[in-house]
Amino acid sequence: MRPRRLCGEHSILGGNVIGYIIRRCLFAIPVVIVSSILAFLFIHAIPGDPVKVMLGNNYDPQLATHIRHNLHLDEPLIPQYLKWMSNAIRGDFGRSYVMQSDVSELLLERAPTTVLLAIGSILVGMLIGIPAGIISATKKDTLFDTLSRIISMIGVSMPVFWIGLLMLIWIALKTGLFPTSGGIEEYGLRGMVLPCVSLGITMSAIIMRITRSSMLEELRMDYVQTARAKGLHENVVVYKHVLKNAISPVITIIGLQLGYLLGGAVLTETVFNLPGLGRLFVNALHSLDYPVVQACFLLFVGVFVFANLIVDICYVIVDPRIKL
Repeated sequence: MRPRRLCGEHSILGGNVIGYIIRRCLFAIPVVIVSSILAFLFIHAIPGDPVKVMLGNNYDPQLATHIRHNLHLDEPLIPQYLKWMSNAIRGDFGRSYVMQSDVSELLLERAPTTVLLAIGSILVGMLIGIPAGIISATKKDTLFDTLSRIISMIGVSMPVFWIGLLMLIWIALKTGLFPTSGGIEEYGLRGMVLPCVSLGITMSAIIMRITRSSMLEELRMDYVQTARAKGLHENVVVYKHVLKNAISPVITIIGLQLGYLLGGAVLTETVFNLPGLGRLFVNALHSLDYPVVQACFLLFVGVFVFANLIVDICYVIVDPRIKL
């Protein structure tokens, strides 16, 4: 009877998780719709005519009228939005005005660079921030704690593009160990090291501060004194008990920083000339390439919503006291 009861508990937990995921996905639908409307209105509110940008010096009023009609730009905004959204639901984001390619193909072509940049930046931030935060908390008010807090404050204050420029000048140009532009297609993983470090430094500073604060709060709890009184080794107390309870805020900040990474990727990819979604988004804004801008914006929103869903599920895995 005991194994049967445990199986029932696991099935209930699984049902709760699945039900929670379904509810969050349903809740994400209006978020994505509102975001798509804002993106659509935002790009159309920018001064300028995409047809004039497309034709450039070869602008002809009759040809411009013909192109504008073919692109449905002469229609009211509401029919334009409904037509675009109905196609986007089916995975058809239209064709780029400038590159004359399907937007879906452009996203698939540029996504690997941005995904690798985001994953690498998160790894850099975690590998530096979490250990530094733990050591800083366990060695409170020491020289290491003071220096780590000063460095983290500098890291948070420095803009991403400025860190990228410093990396280019001090490391790429002076040492020649890493390329100054390009990406994984040209130089392999070596071409992604400096961009990932540049974007990960600021994230590591934030993770370090959150880890330190959360660890200090847990170290004051009574169960820590009890564990030490029982004769447990300090490493067991810190890493098995304290860190396990202190990790939830760190997971939160990592999930929220994913939205920051997408914004930082725009600057980082521009500085390092990476062929990613961020650079594609910036170029599309400059050329008023409506389909590309709208698709990128919608993709960024979807990733941010999905990241928050993963964070909420990780809460339950890390800390069973939290209920879905």
